[in-house]
Amino acid sequence: MSEHILLLSLFIFLVAGLYASVGHGGASGYLALMTLLSMPIATIKPVALMLNIAVSLIAFIQFYRSGFFNKKLFIPLAIASVPAAYAGGLLSIDPHLYKQLLGGLLFISAVRLAIPLKKEVLVVQHFNIVLVVMIGASIGFLSGMIGIGGGIILSPLLILVRYSDVKTTSGISALFIFVNSIAGLLGQMNQGIEFSSSMSVMIAVAIAGGLIGSYIGARQLNISMLKKVLAVVLFIASLKLIFV
Repeated sequence: MSEHILLLSLFIFLVAGLYASVGHGGASGYLALMTLLSMPIATIKPVALMLNIAVSLIAFIQFYRSGFFNKKLFIPLAIASVPAAYAGGLLSIDPHLYKQLLGGLLFISAVRLAIPLKKEVLVVQHFNIVLVVMIGASIGFLSGMIGIGGGIILSPLLILVRYSDVKTTSGISALFIFVNSIAGLLGQMNQGIEFSSSMSVMIAVAIAGGLIGSYIGARQLNISMLKKVLAVVLFIASLKLIFV
């Protein structure tokens, strides 16, 4: 195995663990790493989604077992987002536009990690079904088009509109990412996907990182410094995509 793959695998392990700790699959982190390594877009989108699928499922199981999930809120989100993610995955967008969109998303992700959501329990209010469907469809379409699961956008939105507390949001986001990543990947498969020979290694280390990270996150241990380090990586990658 080349040193290049070993280094990438190590970072994937760390990214998977950090993202799983907050109920995310890590696609924005994987995209950032592969962007910094100048890997082709045709490769990084399906790779990120496949890693996302593995890690988000693990994260969901951990948060669900700990009692952090809201089925009534998740169902309308998923019904709206899954077909939209599939439609987004069918699109083949201009490489320059893709880089700009991904750069903006990575910048948002960096801010999200550097300034985490407050841990206080919020007064959760009854959700508006129309708004939830609009949120699900919009994030789903963007997810499929760019190659993410959408949790990095969904989580702060659910907190902002007070539809869920922080831990329950993590459980909802994890399953949301899982179903949208599958839909987006299926959409991309219609265009043809190049699978890397090192994919099995990356999936294995992502699963290991996801197991550890989700265990930590569901039990409220503090890994804030590591999240800030990852935020710096995402910020650098976003600048490279937007300005280079």
